[in-house]
Amino acid sequence: MIIATYNVNGVNGRLPVLLRWLAERQPDIVVLQELKAPQEKFPLSAIRDLGYDAIWHGQKSWNGVAILSRVGEIHETRRGLPGDPDDSHSRYIEAAVNGILVGGLYLPNGNPRPGPKFDYKLRWFDRLVDHAARLLETGLPVMLAGDFNVMPTELDVYKPERLLDDALFAPEVRAAYFRLLGQGWTDALRTLHPGETIYTFWDYFRNAYARNAGLRIDHLLLSPALADRLAGAQVDMHVRGWEKTSDHAPVWIELAPKPARHRKAPSATQNKAKP
Repeated sequence: MIIATYNVNGVNGRLPVLLRWLAERQPDIVVLQELKAPQEKFPLSAIRDLGYDAIWHGQKSWNGVAILSRVGEIHETRRGLPGDPDDSHSRYIEAAVNGILVGGLYLPNGNPRPGPKFDYKLRWFDRLVDHAARLLETGLPVMLAGDFNVMPTELDVYKPERLLDDALFAPEVRAAYFRLLGQGWTDALRTLHPGETIYTFWDYFRNAYARNAGLRIDHLLLSPALADRLAGAQVDMHVRGWEKTSDHAPVWIELAPKPARHRKAPSATQNKAKP
């Protein structure tokens, strides 16, 4: 089974890119971020034409998350992260799909730092850590996937010395990420590609994609009940080179039906498909 995360940076404006990638990769479950569309403007019909069902949590102009499935019904369990009833941002959606509990998230950017946006990011991260702990307590196979807006280590950023003041690389944010991992979650991509330079985001400016000047900010975290099934992890980097594409590339993992021995996967940017 292939499960992917993809920040589409506008689901309607990038719909041809999304549909092209879905047809090419044929993932079984997908979490999307940055829909940038109100609830009634989600392109469900076009997505269903490719054999996917979907649930989504929209918001006009900003944020927005969704879960797609072509392997069974989507049983929504949560819409919105608990811990702040006044939080109106559409950043979290959770559902049971094909025997897996999937939490799709879009963590706040937090810039500029310091400031209220950064404070909100830290509070949101704290809420995520608390909720993640409760999910682990269930013992169920759980995945947290999405745009975390954090580069965990210097290996995950092209020029770390240039981003020391950025909210995505702030010590407090990186510490929160490792506090989350410390609960028992497995960073799927990094687990299968230790020490490898892998990015999931390239800015539109300064020819970043052509120079491979990127960031790794899109992550798939697996609970212990899922980690033993991890058989592969990849970044479809070539999608970032398509016309009118998102500034993120899709990231996906492969889960074996039964526990699989961890192995070194092919390069995370190696793909047979061409732009």
